[in-house]
Amino acid sequence: MSSKLFLLYLAAWSLAALTPGPAVMCSMAQSTRYGFRSSLAGIFGIQLGSFVFFVFIALGLGTLLATATAAFTVLRVLGAIYLFYLGVRIVTASFRRPMVRTHPPAVPVLAHRSLFFQGLLIQLTNPKALLFVSALLPQFIEPHRSVPWQLLILLIATIAIDLVVLSSYAYFADRGIQSFRASRFSAWLERVFGAALILFGCRLLVSRK
Repeated sequence: MSSKLFLLYLAAWSLAALTPGPAVMCSMAQSTRYGFRSSLAGIFGIQLGSFVFFVFIALGLGTLLATATAAFTVLRVLGAIYLFYLGVRIVTASFRRPMVRTHPPAVPVLAHRSLFFQGLLIQLTNPKALLFVSALLPQFIEPHRSVPWQLLILLIATIAIDLVVLSSYAYFADRGIQSFRASRFSAWLERVFGAALILFGCRLLVSRK
């Protein structure tokens, strides 16, 4: 892969990563409720989902999903249901917790696993993300060079960009909420993130290929 083509991919994926979507909203919601460090567990889960996508694409499953209408529909509905469930859960939790809180609650290891799997499921149940990656990658693969090595390079670049972008969103969400953590604003912000996930779920449910 030429350096020019690689830089073009970095620019294209950076723009895609910066665009708010379910992964961004999930990271910000986790950071707002549990703190920045805890949200990293969810972000790592999202990256594992991205890794699985690259494996799917390497095995040709991305193309198969794109042509299998029934499989795409099932995955789309499951993804929409999960986004809706997670959004409702975040919104209802914001009503149950005490409004006055000066620090994010202590998060046990078991809860970190839950945040990790939330991020993983957010990514895996979003067929649009898989189809986007499978449509974007071939444009930056040079067939006369080693395809596995090119996929590995693009995978590392993708995860690095996503880690920086999602961590930045989560960090600024946490820093921004610290000034309002003892007020009702923090609860309302959580409700906004939850409502955004519900909206993404509804859009995914009614969307077409």
